[in-house]
Amino acid sequence: MVVDLAQRCVLVTGASSGIGAACAEAFAAAGCRLLLAARRHDRLAALAAHLRYENGVEVAIAALDVRDRAAVESWVGGLAAPWSEIDVLVNNAGLARGLAPLHEDEVTDWEEMIDTNLKGLLYVTRAVLPGMVVRGSGHVIMIGSIAGHEVYLGGNVYCATKHAVAALTRGVAIDTLGTGVRVSTVDPGMVDTEFSLVRFHGDAERASAVYRGIEPLHSRDVAEAVLFCATRPANANVREMVLLPSEQAGAVHVHREG
Repeated sequence: MVVDLAQRCVLVTGASSGIGAACAEAFAAAGCRLLLAARRHDRLAALAAHLRYENGVEVAIAALDVRDRAAVESWVGGLAAPWSEIDVLVNNAGLARGLAPLHEDEVTDWEEMIDTNLKGLLYVTRAVLPGMVVRGSGHVIMIGSIAGHEVYLGGNVYCATKHAVAALTRGVAIDTLGTGVRVSTVDPGMVDTEFSLVRFHGDAERASAVYRGIEPLHSRDVAEAVLFCATRPANANVREMVLLPSEQAGAVHVHREG
């Protein structure tokens, strides 16, 4: 029997747009109480108001940069019951910057990716996971990437961070074995979000070219996969799920029309 998530507490990072916002919508439709964190408070507030109105669920928000360890620890540590009893953590916050060869890359771009995709994920997981272990239940779901399975030209540091997320996911699964905590990763390919716009520092024309001639995944597709992981019966766990558009066979193997 699938897990009923009604009234369960779900924390989603990077929830102000894209996959994070879609995950918030999916879990709200399942009747969950939502903790939504992201840097853009105005977007979070609008999303929270929408979810309360549409789904009648409880939503708490926090303007949070996962790169700030002290802020993460203070926020999670300061949550009062029942919000402190987080049942599902969706580690979604992440980004790519640039697509240049390593010897031409901007070091500041490297640092932003490493600090967000890797260290930020670690900070949030470290703050939330002990409570799950003590309670003997919980689910940590990472939003990885096909870039955690393959390396492509110009992907260097971004791919390295996503490979690290894949390794961390496997490591945390081993560390929590026997505790009642499940660990999963959903690794999408091309998704039509702000990802490429962020990668190319706001260059909308270059970003739109990434998806030209192909129907990419949409945020809701990934959110549905995340919800699927979270609702498996207690005796089952989706350890790794690679989710690609139908016309994508790998990181750079894409069939485009026209």
